[in-house]
Amino acid sequence: MDDKTRIELEAAAFRRLVEHLRSRSDVQNLDIMNLAGFCRNCLSNWYQEAAKAKGVPMDKEKAREIVYGMPYDEWKAKHQKEATPDQMAKFQAQGGPHKH
Repeated sequence: MDDKTRIELEAAAFRRLVEHLRSRSDVQNLDIMNLAGFCRNCLSNWYQEAAKAKGVPMDKEKAREIVYGMPYDEWKAKHQKEATPDQMAKFQAQGGPHKH
């Protein structure tokens, strides 16, 4: 497979992942983090880092809007729920917040 095709396939898979995460607003970031070790915020951080590496100016809020499909504060107001004690216990058992 040539590089152009590989990049096109990777981009298509990324778009599908973002579309899927947008459609599953019922699944909380903390649940994703507890199961997979990353969440929507992680994905937006990776996107921002990739932009920076290419010299494309992008702040955290713009990167999150790309992943969430709306401003992050709007998404949180519409979809984010208070973490349960069980969710927080799992999160802390895995080491809590981490840096990417």
